[in-house]
Amino acid sequence: MKTTLSLKPAEVQKDWVLIDAEGLVLGRLAVIIATRLRGKHKPQFTPHVDCGDNVVVINAEKVVLTGNKAEDEVFYYHTGYSGGIKGRTIRQRLASANPGGVVTKAVERMITRGPLQRAQMKHLYVYVGAEHPHAGQQPKPLDIAALNPKNKRG
Repeated sequence: MKTTLSLKPAEVQKDWVLIDAEGLVLGRLAVIIATRLRGKHKPQFTPHVDCGDNVVVINAEKVVLTGNKAEDEVFYYHTGYSGGIKGRTIRQRLASANPGGVVTKAVERMITRGPLQRAQMKHLYVYVGAEHPHAGQQPKPLDIAALNPKNKRG
């Protein structure tokens, strides 16, 4: 009788992946990052264990949105005061002081909620420029544009 092997947290092998987000479509990029963070690309994937990779994203401010999403998509937030609902478009968020938050929020919304999501999101590192402090980990570059022609625009 064959049994399903369940990966234990001590047996997890975490790799480092480097992704250049310049010219990549935001939604398609977020799907690939979420898959890597969860570990679903590995044959020993276990749903209740953090078995994903560490993902470093550079050039986060240069992501592309298709159609009119940059102007039409509005992210709402509340200040905590009565009548304090506010909204900002994706274009405004990309032009703000923290454009990497757009990529982070897109990935965060694609991972199952709960304590495991919070642990997995700690392994995502998003940087605005081309520089990152993780050269010592020797991340392997992942060419997302080569995976599918629809992944890159412009």
